[in-house]
Amino acid sequence: MNGTNRVNIRPGIRVAIVLKKDQRSGNLTEGTVKDILTNSATHPHGIKVSLESGEIGRVKEILNL
Repeated sequence: MNGTNRVNIRPGIRVAIVLKKDQRSGNLTEGTVKDILTNSATHPHGIKVSLESGEIGRVKEILNL
């Protein structure tokens, strides 16, 4: 499942995000969502989240619900 719809993302789920520094390479970072930073219902590049590790990026894949 992709991370472009805000309704699919909530704190506590595992996701794969792309960090700002990795946007060119496409490297994904896995982690658990701490906060949702995007206010709109959808975003074409993925909903921006903060992970429990403190990293911030856009959700590319939802690993579990």
